[in-house]
Amino acid sequence: MPARTWVPPGAYDLHRTLGVLRRGPGDPAFAVRGDEIWRACRTPEGPGTLCLAARAAEGHVAATAWGPGAPWLLERLPELLGESDDPAALTARHRVVHEARRRHPGVRLARTGLVLESLIPSILEQKVTSDEAYRAWRLLLQRHGTPAPGPWDRLRVMPEPRGWALIPSWEWHRAGVDAKRSSTVLRAVRAAARMEEAAGMDLGDATRRLTAIPGIGPWTAAETLQRALGAPDALTVGDLHLPKIIGYALTGRRGTTDEEMLQLLAPYAGQRHRAARLILLSGLVPPRRAPRFPVGDIARL
Repeated sequence: MPARTWVPPGAYDLHRTLGVLRRGPGDPAFAVRGDEIWRACRTPEGPGTLCLAARAAEGHVAATAWGPGAPWLLERLPELLGESDDPAALTARHRVVHEARRRHPGVRLARTGLVLESLIPSILEQKVTSDEAYRAWRLLLQRHGTPAPGPWDRLRVMPEPRGWALIPSWEWHRAGVDAKRSSTVLRAVRAAARMEEAAGMDLGDATRRLTAIPGIGPWTAAETLQRALGAPDALTVGDLHLPKIIGYALTGRRGTTDEEMLQLLAPYAGQRHRAARLILLSGLVPPRRAPRFPVGDIARL
């Protein structure tokens, strides 16, 4: 079992830093067990499992890995945990942002270096509720993923690109994924090598690379590159809830549009995703006045 430790440069919050990689409470590729975080990944060298635990007394994060992808995962451990991220690059322009950063000094932006593992679930999240998307991701990995290497057989590694391409249409339907989203996934995996190259690009070039695939727009690209690149300016535009939350937290007003959100976050140019992340951590959300969006299930149609 290869292992490695990483010493954070200051305050560090492992669970909030990596929590954004989890796709719902039943994610087969991500689990929390006690103080440990477990990740099952398909790396360029093959499947791998990573177990991480923050050892406060020793002042480091301990990592253990299994499988053919273990050396790749451990070599890039500091990048994953946010070593190259610079939280100090953001200057707080609003009290909400300042207070959120003061209360959460250990949050960094993770960088996985893996594009498809964030791109595919982001495609599944297009135009549906989170619960629907999480269910689809869970069912697809359980039925078409492979058991993760290592001691915990509950974890699953997502299919390789050819595996995604071989999923029959009725399996997508059973998982509640409509033809538009499944077709976008298939186009992405056919260009898997070019998609993964985006992990080595700057944000602008990576966004153009991803959005060259029909069905992948700015929303999906931003959600992907926030995780794959740890991009501090990859602001999600086109989201149903984010502009309303940002507007309410910064102005107290409801009904903020994307354009108004961009104006409010203009002082954070280069750090807009980080600013939005801190605002979300503040917990300031507008009061709910309407019923929740109904959860659909095309598998029953």
